[in-house]
Amino acid sequence: MLRHIRQLISACIAALTVSMLMSGCAWLPQTCLPPSHTMVSAEMIFGRNVGDRPGVSESAFTNFVAREITPRFPDGLTVIDGDGQWRDGARNVDVRERAKVVLITFVDDAQKRAGLVAIAESYKQQFSQQSVLTKVGNVCASF
Repeated sequence: MLRHIRQLISACIAALTVSMLMSGCAWLPQTCLPPSHTMVSAEMIFGRNVGDRPGVSESAFTNFVAREITPRFPDGLTVIDGDGQWRDGARNVDVRERAKVVLITFVDDAQKRAGLVAIAESYKQQFSQQSVLTKVGNVCASF
């Protein structure tokens, strides 16, 4: 019995050690090859339906970009057309809609990160949206 307990403890320690070492990989600093350097990459996905109907026109989105996104990220961005799908849990239905994907890469800065939040909140308020998907991560980039 004691032997089985020791084996179990040894197995747990080994699993814990491997787990700690593997999770440590995520904390290693990213090394970029010149001329690239570490920057922040943000991807924002804006649904264009209002309720169950298309509601955010091309011109309305273009105006939104000009008023809300460009002033916060004047160095540049990319807008891509997309088709999205998400699950409306309240109604238990899949919702499909046109979307706009905005890609922004910038030198890390607290004000710029706050700008992403402000953009999403403004879009939700102006166009009656439940959410704006925002993904942020570090990348190696050069211009």
